[in-house]
Amino acid sequence: MAHTTKDKAKLLNRVRRIRGQVEAIERALDGEQECSSVLQLMAACRGALNGLMAEVLEGHIRFHVLDPKSGKNAPQVEAGEELIDVVRTYLK
Repeated sequence: MAHTTKDKAKLLNRVRRIRGQVEAIERALDGEQECSSVLQLMAACRGALNGLMAEVLEGHIRFHVLDPKSGKNAPQVEAGEELIDVVRTYLK
């Protein structure tokens, strides 16, 4: 089973929250709000999307790149954990 199938409900909830944030940006632009408010909404939306990206990417690495039969101290697993940490840091 793919990790996105297993975590489907959680991921879809995140996507729905992001949709709400995008709609808030649209309302702000339509309502001619100050650019600082629009930029703040956009930054929040980007952060939420980056969080979703990090979560899906982490699942991909854990379930499709790393060998689940490897021990927890295997070099491949350690490298995968380092990659996940770097990606999470980058997407913050």
